[in-house]
Amino acid sequence: MAAKIRKGDRVQVMAGRDKGQRGEVLSVSPKDERALVRGVNMVKRHQKPQGMNAPGGIVEKEAPIHLSNLSLIDPASDKPTRVGFKTLEDGKKVRVSKRSGEVIGA
Repeated sequence: MAAKIRKGDRVQVMAGRDKGQRGEVLSVSPKDERALVRGVNMVKRHQKPQGMNAPGGIVEKEAPIHLSNLSLIDPASDKPTRVGFKTLEDGKKVRVSKRSGEVIGA
């Protein structure tokens, strides 16, 4: 099945404690149906020192959020939209915004 939300997309959180926040998708895990979004669903974790790379202490980082709680931002109207698929004349399958009908990330 084609992915409706991909790495690099701008999304808005539609449900949960971070409802209304927007961010860029850092990574998507299709198997778990979860995505990592920059600045959204921040959690604090205790971390041991990693030698010279990272000091220990309490680190704040993004936690994965379920794909059903995310909605893609329409590039034309800058509002949340559903995603559909369309096949172009050359046979290429592209994502299409249901709100404006515009091709997403061509």
